[in-house]
Amino acid sequence: MKKPLWKCPNCARMFANPNQTHTCRALGTIEAHFEGRESRALFDAFADAIRACGPVDILPEKTRIAFHVRMSFAQITPRNNYLLGHFVLARRVEHARFRKIETFSPRNVVHHFRIDSLRDFDIEFRAWIAEAYAVGKQQHVVK
Repeated sequence: MKKPLWKCPNCARMFANPNQTHTCRALGTIEAHFEGRESRALFDAFADAIRACGPVDILPEKTRIAFHVRMSFAQITPRNNYLLGHFVLARRVEHARFRKIETFSPRNVVHHFRIDSLRDFDIEFRAWIAEAYAVGKQQHVVK
């Protein structure tokens, strides 16, 4: 059984670890991230693909939009007509679609990507979304 989430008394964000370091500020709006941008349909497709995995909190922060269950497992940074983003996976996946891969711990590997079109949401990409969602639920953590 997972321990209860900790709620920051200042910003009300929820975290798996008490007193977790974070940028403690009020969230913005998704709409503000897309003012004057053409990439909203790509974001909506990304959010729908994540919601297909289960419940998720979508957190419009100052410079990005994070996706959070017990932990943040994906994020999107809107650009005019494309999205930049990353997943946290529990393993390293070498693939041409990942622009950069960073290992933060043996079970937290960040895979950076770019979404240019709705065609990018193929079966393989959706499988990585599901895998990242499981990381967000901390199903990869062995107690």
